[in-house]
Amino acid sequence: MEATQFLAIQTETYKLGFIGAGKMAESIAKGAAQSGFLPAPRISTSIHSNPARRVAFESFGVKVLPQNCNVVEESDVVIFSVKPQVVRDVVLELRPLLTKDKLLVSIAAGTKLKDLQEWAGHSRFIRVVPNTPSAVGEAASVMCLGGAASEEDGELVAKLFGSVGKIWRAEEKLFDAIVGLSGSGPAYIYLAIEALADGGVAAGLPRELAMGLASQTVLGAASMASKTGKHPGQLKDDVASPGGTTIAGIHELEKGGFRGTLMNAVIAAAKRSRELSQS
Repeated sequence: MEATQFLAIQTETYKLGFIGAGKMAESIAKGAAQSGFLPAPRISTSIHSNPARRVAFESFGVKVLPQNCNVVEESDVVIFSVKPQVVRDVVLELRPLLTKDKLLVSIAAGTKLKDLQEWAGHSRFIRVVPNTPSAVGEAASVMCLGGAASEEDGELVAKLFGSVGKIWRAEEKLFDAIVGLSGSGPAYIYLAIEALADGGVAAGLPRELAMGLASQTVLGAASMASKTGKHPGQLKDDVASPGGTTIAGIHELEKGGFRGTLMNAVIAAAKRSRELSQS
């Protein structure tokens, strides 16, 4: 069935449901609600056993329903935010309720659209790879549309995930590399922040000051790269004056293989993502 035959989602009134109430679901729900994009009473999830998760969602107005089936029945857009090892069983269990008038979205790592569509019984599905900075409204997300998801469906999901950061569109064959870069990348940067702060302490700074300076320096540099449109090499050159302190530090990074090590980290994570998605 073609996407054009499906009922369009009413963007002003649609209801959003999360199957799986983990931290990523909380971040997306909170971002959508707090940005004003989607009022919290139009968002629901189901929590079976963990009272802390119930408190987390209810604290900003999300409805917590008794069962996953209640969430699906209540929702026009359903996001599967469960762990990859259980997504198959969860989708199959809910399949009778996953009618073609509902737009289905998956953020389950490594789970391919062809499998999701087969389990659901239709292909009005969109796969999204978000990352953890969605918790502070700075996600880097990428999406790919399933066979019967319309451009309007894509725009709706882009706006939803755009409420917690930036979102790009890419072919699904690129998703393992995306996981290696933006999915795992925040952890590489946390290591860099910790190392910069350690360097500051080694040079004589108090720990708290060193950590604050390291975090803000990374934030500022990322903002410069994102907002100026300049190539990062040019931004680096702008800081590195002849015979100065910065070029001395860069020389040490180059001797340590800094750039090659980061490249290898992305490639290793992408390879691992590929292995996990095939297992």
